[in-house]
Amino acid sequence: MSDVIKDLSELRLSYEKGELHEDQVDLNPHEQFLNWFNLALTTKLHEPYTMSLATADAQGRPHVRTVLLRGATEAGYDFYTNYDSQKGLDLAVNPYAEILFYWSALERQVRVSGHVTKISVEESTDYYHKRPRDSQIAAHISTPQSGVIESRELLQQRFQELYARVEQQTELNKPAFWGGYRLEPHYYEFWQGRPNRLHDRLTYEKIDSAWQIQRLMP
Repeated sequence: MSDVIKDLSELRLSYEKGELHEDQVDLNPHEQFLNWFNLALTTKLHEPYTMSLATADAQGRPHVRTVLLRGATEAGYDFYTNYDSQKGLDLAVNPYAEILFYWSALERQVRVSGHVTKISVEESTDYYHKRPRDSQIAAHISTPQSGVIESRELLQQRFQELYARVEQQTELNKPAFWGGYRLEPHYYEFWQGRPNRLHDRLTYEKIDSAWQIQRLMP
């Protein structure tokens, strides 16, 4: 049995890979996001398009999980899921959420908060048909998402049964319970790690249809 770490107080790094100054950022937060995101892509970080998605239910109880960014425009940031999942149920009663990108190799993170709406059936269908065949099948059988299932073997059996039934079909229909959401941003925070925990934090907040940039204490 491996040793159990009992004291985490000495585990720390000094962040020294970059700086973030007001005169160096884009006035448009989406363009600033793309600057950082494209660098994460060209640096070949592992899945830089993964993001933590935080939602809350009607009682204010939070839920957070990792999802994949599947669209990024000025209109918002897209992800796809089962509408009957916990995130779907949360968003049905509380349509506000926050996403977080953390790129440890660059010592950077980006938070984006906003209102969430379902994207159109047409957009969801188009993306569904771009997914690998196995992923399309998985979307059909993984319902209700997060529901209890007796075993891994039963899940695999359902997959194989549907795979056999649709093997000759050239195209699968998108499940009605599956589709996309778009987070429409009203707040961004760009965080750059700095030495001595004096991190750089710049926020963008939309006020009267214009973006206002402010610096936060670390």
